[in-house]
Amino acid sequence: MDLTTTFVRAKRPCTDGFRWFIRHFQKGSNYQDILDTLVEAGRVGDACWLLDQFGPTDGVRTLDELDAEAMVFAGTLEVRGNVHVDGLVRTGRNLRVLGGLRAGEGIRAGEDLKVEGSIHSGGWIDVGCDLRAGWGVRAAEQIRCGRDLRAGWAVQCGPLQAGGNVVIGLDLEADGEVRIRKGLQTGEDLMTSAGLHTGHGISTGGTIRCASHLEAGWGIRAGGAILAEGSIRAGESLQAGDEIRAGDGYGVFAGLDVRMNSWAQCALVSARQRPEGLMSGCWAGSPPAGEHIP
Repeated sequence: MDLTTTFVRAKRPCTDGFRWFIRHFQKGSNYQDILDTLVEAGRVGDACWLLDQFGPTDGVRTLDELDAEAMVFAGTLEVRGNVHVDGLVRTGRNLRVLGGLRAGEGIRAGEDLKVEGSIHSGGWIDVGCDLRAGWGVRAAEQIRCGRDLRAGWAVQCGPLQAGGNVVIGLDLEADGEVRIRKGLQTGEDLMTSAGLHTGHGISTGGTIRCASHLEAGWGIRAGGAILAEGSIRAGESLQAGDEIRAGDGYGVFAGLDVRMNSWAQCALVSARQRPEGLMSGCWAGSPPAGEHIP
């Protein structure tokens, strides 16, 4: 696709950016060639602005490896080896890497981000569809993906937002709020420095530690303890291998989304000992038949 000065002017660019475009592409040029030239000139912000205005393409670029200051590609980028970028990596469509991916400032894929090794971002990670990593994922700032997130090892990030399911092989450590539209599963511990909200269930092999309210539309299950500094709310059952403890003055609620006459089947509360402040659900610890609360 070729871009002319008329097309670019119609998008109302900044004066400095348009002057640069006129100096270098007075007769216009190929869309991706312009993006590459902008990045080479250190005008990565202008390249991202252009991609925002004219959108993705169906082009595919395949590389053996990528070691650069920055990369902005309008289509799908495929790398057979490792990616090491000092600044930003951005694609209009998919980003597929057979090795590891490291970016100093941020990573953005318009559609899927799939990496066989680990992902490390010195800033944020923003993915339009699925995010998949064979190893771990680490981001200094927010991770946001439009659909599912799957990682074989641990995930460490700022706030986390996903429009689908999140499945993590080891720990999840989030410095901020975690908001998942569907379910959340981790092989080991789950820790957040703010609230944790899921539309479906939460399952972890270790302990859940939440610095604010903990809420799941379905059930919550932990191999260790379930600990929150705010309230604990589950649409169905609560199950912990250790204790269940809400914050001072807050309650523990199970069965919020099922009828009270179904609590014995769908809203069981199981833990090492009966939680203080248990407000709803069917305590399964003692007596064996269960006790409705209240």
